[in-house]
Amino acid sequence: MSERTSQSALRERFESIAEDRTLQDWVIDLGPFALLAVLMVGFSIASPVFLTFSNLVDNVLRNSTILLLVSLAGTFPILQQSIDLSIESMVGITGVIAAILVSDHQFGALALLAAVLAGTVLGALNGIVFAKFKIPSFLVTLGSLSILSGTALLMTGGTSVPYRNPGVRQIATGHVIPGVPNLVVWGLLVYGAMVFVAFKTPFGRYCYALGENENVADLSGVDVDRYKIGAFVVSGLLCGTAGALLTARTASAAPGMGSGLLLQSIAAIVMGGTALTGGVGGPHRTLLGVLVIGVLANGMNLVGIQSFVQDIVLGFVVIIAVAMSMDRRKIDIVK
Repeated sequence: MSERTSQSALRERFESIAEDRTLQDWVIDLGPFALLAVLMVGFSIASPVFLTFSNLVDNVLRNSTILLLVSLAGTFPILQQSIDLSIESMVGITGVIAAILVSDHQFGALALLAAVLAGTVLGALNGIVFAKFKIPSFLVTLGSLSILSGTALLMTGGTSVPYRNPGVRQIATGHVIPGVPNLVVWGLLVYGAMVFVAFKTPFGRYCYALGENENVADLSGVDVDRYKIGAFVVSGLLCGTAGALLTARTASAAPGMGSGLLLQSIAAIVMGGTALTGGVGGPHRTLLGVLVIGVLANGMNLVGIQSFVQDIVLGFVVIIAVAMSMDRRKIDIVK
């Protein structure tokens, strides 16, 4: 079957699905906007600092940028009904690679590109093992989580790797746009690129197709393995970017620098409206979920809620978001 015929068949499939919208679909679409609005109003009342420009840009946006990159990384596998659990360790090991290249080998800004390349290669390896050896993505990336974490610990001896290079730091902490940290600019540029990839390229369209019904996509002539691997390549590339920028921002790296990002990213992805059952949502929605998580964390800090209570709240957010976004029409039995 030709590429044009397969795209036509998939387009007809999506149009028929779009006509069969339920109340849950509307909740997924509008719920995050409503929640973000409620949080903004509530925290602005609770704290006069919340709505200030410096807080929203320097705290909410800047602190949410790494989470945005990692959440975008996890979005494409989830769109295909897969998952990448290695993103925490991917950020850690790519950050360590960048820091070692700067501190020990004076690579300068090229170290950040090396970190991005390393993440891309590691993501490709995840995808190849998953797609070609038919091992569930959950198990492949769970194994990678442990392997990469252990490797980062071996590379550093369990300690942080600081460096002194103002030029590298400037890439993340400088201000090309007055008042807006470069880190935020990088995050928005990557976000725009991923939205373009999702909606204007065959790769993006087939990510949705695999998530909606992989068998239909396969019968339509789609090279399923190719696009499965591609999703993990994108995930690795974005995790490498996150590791590089986080290292540039802090002028150091440590094996555990990505700790906590996995849970937060899953919360952001599903809160934004990308269902774990695949085929629904996308990177354009992920930004909304990241903002909800970022505003929630910042607001709780401003009103003095203890960190371990924040973890409890985040856990409830994950459960509620998954319950709201899961398309039960795709599953007969929940285990």
